[in-house]
Amino acid sequence: MSRAALLVLADGRFPAGGHAHSGGAEAAVKAGRITGAASLEDFCRGRLHTAGLVSASLAAAAAIGVDPVTLDVAADARTPSPALRVAARRLGRQLMRAARATWPSAELDALAREFPRGAHQPVVLGLAARAAGLGAEDAAYCSAYEAVSGPATATVRLLSLDPFDATGALARLAPELDLVARAAADAARRVLDDGVDALPAASAPLLEIGAEAHAGWPVRLFAS
Repeated sequence: MSRAALLVLADGRFPAGGHAHSGGAEAAVKAGRITGAASLEDFCRGRLHTAGLVSASLAAAAAIGVDPVTLDVAADARTPSPALRVAARRLGRQLMRAARATWPSAELDALAREFPRGAHQPVVLGLAARAAGLGAEDAAYCSAYEAVSGPATATVRLLSLDPFDATGALARLAPELDLVARAAADAARRVLDDGVDALPAASAPLLEIGAEAHAGWPVRLFAS
């Protein structure tokens, strides 16, 4: 296992398409739920413990070899919003392109054939981590960090928020990110004995509602 591979996969400059998505931050800013650093931190905390936990567990499960097609079905079931399902598959398709070019893998090739329009992004992320020689915790950390870093980066653009303040919010969330990543990896290991029902299904209704509203905007800065 190479921890340097984790740095490559988690790097915001890895060409996986995440820069075009706000993780719900754009809708939250317009709704007045994010107005500055403190409310950004609250938003990211909520996202981390709900959508972030679910995504991290899916990624961790894919990283340890759970059938990715089964995991994709589980991801669909845990994503009520059609807009978020579309966004997750678009991100998965872009990540798949980058991952196959970086870490060629028969498993990635097979998933790409199964889902030519894109599998759910966390599933692809976990399989990319597996191809890179990484484990469940690594995939979970990468996914959980994406869950909060995306909205933080987007809010800097949306509100002209001081990047130092946004980064400070992420740093304060680090202990909780540790907890979520460990919980996600533990849940992924239970899948081996108990099936995908062992994965968390934490909900974030405002993220779902915001995504549906955002999808209908005539003008928007981010795709989701």
